[in-house]
Amino acid sequence: MSRLPNVEEVIAWAREAGNLLLEGLGRAHEVRYKGLTDPVTEMDRASEALLIQRIRAAFPEHMIITEESGVLGEGEAAYWYIDPLDGTVNYAHGLPIFAVSVAYVEAGVPQLGVVLDPSRDECFYAVRGQGAYLNGRPLRPAETADLIHSLLVTGFPYDMSGREPDNLDLYAHFARRSQGVRRLGSAALDLCYVAAGRLDGYWEMGVAPWDIAAGMVIAEEAGVVVTRLTGEPDPLRPPCSLLAANPRLYPHLLAEIRAVQGLSQAVSAEITRGDGRGVL
Repeated sequence: MSRLPNVEEVIAWAREAGNLLLEGLGRAHEVRYKGLTDPVTEMDRASEALLIQRIRAAFPEHMIITEESGVLGEGEAAYWYIDPLDGTVNYAHGLPIFAVSVAYVEAGVPQLGVVLDPSRDECFYAVRGQGAYLNGRPLRPAETADLIHSLLVTGFPYDMSGREPDNLDLYAHFARRSQGVRRLGSAALDLCYVAAGRLDGYWEMGVAPWDIAAGMVIAEEAGVVVTRLTGEPDPLRPPCSLLAANPRLYPHLLAEIRAVQGLSQAVSAEITRGDGRGVL
């Protein structure tokens, strides 16, 4: 195996990609759709091509897993997750909430993460065991302990037509029991904002590993509890789901999620029982 990545060089790559994206922000884009409502622009591809080129030049033996190009190379010992434009829908509409996300992984565990928000010139980064930082300042999560005073964030799949679970039950539940639930449109930034104490908790189901790998390292190194939505470890294991919150709030969020999902499963079973009409 070659040398380990240096966080400064990864930050430099992310900044190059971020500058590229800024040049195209607010312009008309070539938009195609991978699904009914899942867009990709020429800027996604340009940013990804730049990052792939930089990684291959420095670490030719590493595998790269990208949102647009899929799996490049072979080997599971050392690889990269790249999301060249996390928040494509926002970007395509000229909404400046998007990020470049790059993570280095060894043996399935993210070891280094960089999330760059070029619109705000905010660079979140972490190396496992060395803390998490925003533009050189250490990150710490908030200490909010009660749900009613928490500010939460979540995300939804691109296509929710006929999809189960669709997260709407959890969204409605927490919207009534917190200060609010935001939907920013960038999983990478969601995690970084929890790490920075701007948000208290984040959950999502059906998320992709390249969306969250870099943000996971940053959040965990800041002191955030990060698990699957069920409370189990390894959020990157397919199908990916994630729950992240400051340590004081996390157990309350997990308990609420388990309660809501348990009720939803019971109602679903009741509806389909017997003649299919249930008792509702």
